[in-house]
Amino acid sequence: MSDDDDFMLEDEDYDFDYEDDDDQDATADDPSIALENAYYRAKGLKDEGRQPAIVEFEALLTAEAEPTEWGFKALKQLIKLYTATGDVDQALACYERLFNYTASAVTRNYSEKSINGILDRVSAVPHTGDDEASLMERFYATTLRALESTRNERLWIRTNLKLARLWLAQQAYSKLAGVLQELRTVCEGGTDPAQPTAGGRGSNLKGDDDQLRGTFLQETYALEIQLYTATQQSAKLKDAYRRCVQVRSAIPHPRIMGTIYECGGKMYMDERNWARAQTDFFESFKNYDEAGSPQRIQVLKYLVLASMLSESQIDPFASPETKPYKNDPEVVAMTNLVAAYQKHEINEFERHFRAHEKSIMADPFVRKHMDGVVRSIRSQVLVNTVKPYTCVDMAFLAESLNTTEAVVQNLLVVLICDGKLDGYINQVNGTFETTQR
Repeated sequence: MSDDDDFMLEDEDYDFDYEDDDDQDATADDPSIALENAYYRAKGLKDEGRQPAIVEFEALLTAEAEPTEWGFKALKQLIKLYTATGDVDQALACYERLFNYTASAVTRNYSEKSINGILDRVSAVPHTGDDEASLMERFYATTLRALESTRNERLWIRTNLKLARLWLAQQAYSKLAGVLQELRTVCEGGTDPAQPTAGGRGSNLKGDDDQLRGTFLQETYALEIQLYTATQQSAKLKDAYRRCVQVRSAIPHPRIMGTIYECGGKMYMDERNWARAQTDFFESFKNYDEAGSPQRIQVLKYLVLASMLSESQIDPFASPETKPYKNDPEVVAMTNLVAAYQKHEINEFERHFRAHEKSIMADPFVRKHMDGVVRSIRSQVLVNTVKPYTCVDMAFLAESLNTTEAVVQNLLVVLICDGKLDGYINQVNGTFETTQR
């Protein structure tokens, strides 16, 4: 992030006309213009080194008679400078002072964007282990403590959502659960501003903000779904997913919906509900595609996986949405697999699988379900192979499937129990004999 970005909302550069003596006198007498000049003078010193700029920005703050927008901007610059030098305590002190300016010196929209930008920047500062967690917790705790007194519920929720995403990325699941509990308390609460909510505060999201509340609630559920997916809490996952898709007042970002449906698809895959998994993965893909998220490629692989497990004969790349990705280098391995699968060409299937096994099996979720795909194609080939016979040798079946007789026997047992084959295994003769007439 460049200095001119200044936490997402920086000052514009201006062209100045030459001033006459009277204008210069007026400038000298105007405290606001003097502070503005001091700000740009301090900012210009950043090229000479951090310390000279820090001294000038601190001098600007000392010269202020009351909070001004230039003091607010100076504090933002100081936070960046102190963070860059590793002086976290000073950066945090400046950040705490920043909230004294939000009520009168700058607009609410400007302050919110600035605070969000600061948190994003601090999150990106390279730290390791406990130092990083400690730094982030201190900044977020300061933010939330300040927002308690200002009753800025909207920013409080957005800050907690940002913190929850950070804990999810760091796999700090117990901390994430605590943040989500507070968010649910607020977002599921009534519209009465006097109603008790998290931390004893009232909610001021009401009236025309119902859609905003619904959007926040759905984002909270989306994070909850990701938590339960990661920690394999299937019952809680199913309940959170149900509540999430029932939210009607939200206007969610397509990336959020992509996440929700991706987790839903994984949930249905674990339940062996392949058809529902297909539907959710397709919805996830469409939303990720709309959002321009690279996760669409991974979800497309999951869609192909669900399609094969459902034994569907519908090409998952037949739709206008997925067709452009059929020959994508990251997807082509799965494309070849599904083509061989639908033709029941087990030799071709295994050849493509061996050629791309490393890339296909790199994803833990794909690896988890690939055995099911292999069993499925072997089962289909097995059914087609025994169909013309009343008695067929087990060794012949094993050779047809490129596997062992023990694997063939296990597949036959499942197919008989599922009613897909009518017959029995003759252990003495090593054959499968049909009872069809």
